[in-house]
Amino acid sequence: MNRENKDSAAEFLQQFPIFQDLSPEELKQVEDIAISRSIHKKTVIFSEGSEKEAVFFIRTGIVKAYKTDENGHEQIVSFLKTGDMFPHTGFFNAHPYPATAEAITPTELLAIPVRQFERLMLSTPAIAIKIMRVLGDKIRELQDKLQVLSGQDVRNRVLSFLLMLAEQHGQTNGDQIIINLPMTHQEFANSIGTTRETANRLLNQLTKEHLLEVDRSRIIILDLYALKQQRDM
Repeated sequence: MNRENKDSAAEFLQQFPIFQDLSPEELKQVEDIAISRSIHKKTVIFSEGSEKEAVFFIRTGIVKAYKTDENGHEQIVSFLKTGDMFPHTGFFNAHPYPATAEAITPTELLAIPVRQFERLMLSTPAIAIKIMRVLGDKIRELQDKLQVLSGQDVRNRVLSFLLMLAEQHGQTNGDQIIINLPMTHQEFANSIGTTRETANRLLNQLTKEHLLEVDRSRIIILDLYALKQQRDM
């Protein structure tokens, strides 16, 4: 990288909780092994089961992570946006990638090679300790979300997923929350573990109740309070 790219990479990495506790000297060591990558829309970044070579940090764009069952059906694990890293535990085990990651918009990434990062942690244990603390908190957060979703009926899973999308991807426009996420109805259904027909029926019902507007590139939440009330009933 040239000096300008290095400066912007350092500032970008400093925004991540995983690196926030690092000293300037420690951060520079991480920065020196980071690689910039530009990914086209609908490009697979890595495939489930392939050798884990790097951990990625999203500068711009949206990435979906999904697993595939024995029948070839997608089960979406998450939608990742600017400021997210994936996979979360990538630095700390030798297992293959746990899911497939695919860019659903043009995406700019920073990649940190796992083996180079492991060598860095061995030479600077303080970096490893600080990062492991942060990742432990993230894993507990993801486990809590999974427990909430798995314990609900399908309608409540739809409501909870919409509220999670609003929190993570929503932009406020007056009283509306606009979620600019080019997600198909099948991808929406895969995210909550149901069929496309069931997801369509529930989204249409919420639309008729004047809680949502839905098209192929975005979801508009018309009444966030009412949506929360529906979920909490």
